[in-house]
Amino acid sequence: MLLDPDTNAVPRRTLMETPVSAPLGKILDLLLDAICVVDAEGHYVFVSAAFERIFGYAPDEVIGRRMIELVHPEDREVTLRTAAAIMDGKHASNFQNRYVRKDGRIVHIMWSARWSEVDRVRIAVARDITELKRAESMRLALHAISETAHAAQDLPAVFGQVHQIVGGILPMTSFIVALRNPADGRLEVPYAACGGEAPPTAGNLAAEVIRSNKAVQSTTGGSNWLGVPLYAKENPIGALVVERQGESSHTKADTELLEFVATQLGTVIERKQDQVQLHHLALHDPLTDLPNRTLFHNRLQATLVSAARAKTLAALLYIDLDGFKQVNDLHGHAVGDLLLCEVAARIRGCLREHDTAARIGGDEFVVLLDALAAPAHAIEIAERIRTTLTQTFLLQGQMIRMSASIGVATFPLDGENSEQLGKAADHAMYRAKKAGGNRTHASDKSIPG
Repeated sequence: MLLDPDTNAVPRRTLMETPVSAPLGKILDLLLDAICVVDAEGHYVFVSAAFERIFGYAPDEVIGRRMIELVHPEDREVTLRTAAAIMDGKHASNFQNRYVRKDGRIVHIMWSARWSEVDRVRIAVARDITELKRAESMRLALHAISETAHAAQDLPAVFGQVHQIVGGILPMTSFIVALRNPADGRLEVPYAACGGEAPPTAGNLAAEVIRSNKAVQSTTGGSNWLGVPLYAKENPIGALVVERQGESSHTKADTELLEFVATQLGTVIERKQDQVQLHHLALHDPLTDLPNRTLFHNRLQATLVSAARAKTLAALLYIDLDGFKQVNDLHGHAVGDLLLCEVAARIRGCLREHDTAARIGGDEFVVLLDALAAPAHAIEIAERIRTTLTQTFLLQGQMIRMSASIGVATFPLDGENSEQLGKAADHAMYRAKKAGGNRTHASDKSIPG
């Protein structure tokens, strides 16, 4: 109201030639809001001291400069329309737009302005509502992140959605999720939005975040990096890393936001890992970690369908250890369990990458071979397994000898479905066992044993 031209409290000479009197200037400089006076051509002719606090520019840096140059490019059109309406005599109250500060940061401004026809200037009061807008954006974003984290089923999809949400309130040029492989401790990057592969800086920062177990900032090559830990079951499992280019560094509010996001993502990752583990346990033998009967049957069915369509050969091997009960009786069940684990490892070592070995109970194992060039190839692999299992096992300081009886059935020669093939392989295995064990026997329809 102090600068309302209708009251004639501020004469034309005061605004245009000597913008404010000394006492009035001191009063204006005490205001938290910025007072701005812009001429008909859109040039600043006066700004109060608060202008520098809000926009980063000292008064002498903007006097004579066009107001629209400081407005965020995306908001310039609506700002010019509003300015034109004000000059037509419409009072603008609570108009909001964004400005680019001198340091490159974005500020949200709420304006109240009117046109002085007498002085041919726009007189406006600018209030910085950046923190209010940020608080509201954060509230909405945090709610959206929580919903995304608990609704999405696919981790990459979660990372992508969270990146989009966070990017709306935290300016960034890179958003990277780095996870530590629990097996070997190496960092893996399941998500990297940075215009290519994650740069070394991101990996180094992620490693430092995990090592120090706290938020870490780094400035390199004109980029400001911020990383915070990701937790699962209260243990650090990785890091969430963002990059901002420019002079402005990450603030305490940025760190708090990213830590909240990391907490949500950690919860999702933990839940996903638990689901994966439960799914794995449901389909694998808990002792040897080989596929169990259920998973093996599923793969067998899929392999036979594929082989029938492609008109290729597949084979099923039934493996039964010779004299395993005596191992348990002489050395104890703990050694027997170790022996089964070592047998599983040796069988796996004899197979091709796309073959499957499974434990179906006790000391019984099965192997699925697909894409065979000839039935004889199944016999070759079976013999490789049998020979490997005859090599001495050293378990808990004890030398243990073991052998196996193996039955081989080939698809489609020995059966056109899983049931027929299973019976043929099982029968061949019993023939090998009956003949004294430690041998491979093929089904009669395949290769004479």
